[in-house]
Amino acid sequence: METKAALEALSALSHDSRLAAFRQLVQAGPGGMSVGELRELLDLPPATLTAHLNILRAAALVHDEREGRVIRVRANYLQMNALLAYLTENCCEGKVSCDPVSVCKPSHSGASR
Repeated sequence: METKAALEALSALSHDSRLAAFRQLVQAGPGGMSVGELRELLDLPPATLTAHLNILRAAALVHDEREGRVIRVRANYLQMNALLAYLTENCCEGKVSCDPVSVCKPSHSGASR
C-alpha cells in the first residue's frame, strides 16, 4: 500500500460514525448488509450515512452493489488487510514479527473487490 492510500484510509476511519459503520460491515462478513440495515444499526439519517459511505468508498474501504431496489454494502477486506500490513511492516526494526495474529480472510470471493 502506498502512503497516500494509507492516509486516505486512516482519514476515512477517523470519524466515529464512519469507524462504526466500517466495523459493522467487517462484523457482517462477506455478505455485508443493506444500507437500510446499516442505517438502522447506526441510527443515522439517510443523507448522513450516504456522505459517510462515500468517504469510505473513496478510500476503497467499502464497496457496494445494487440488488434490485436494495444497495448492499460490503467491507473491502483486501484494503483493510493492506492497511494493517502497511502499519506493521517496519515493526520493531524487523527484529520480531508484529504481524497480526490472524488476517481476516472472508470465505466469499466477492468481498475483496
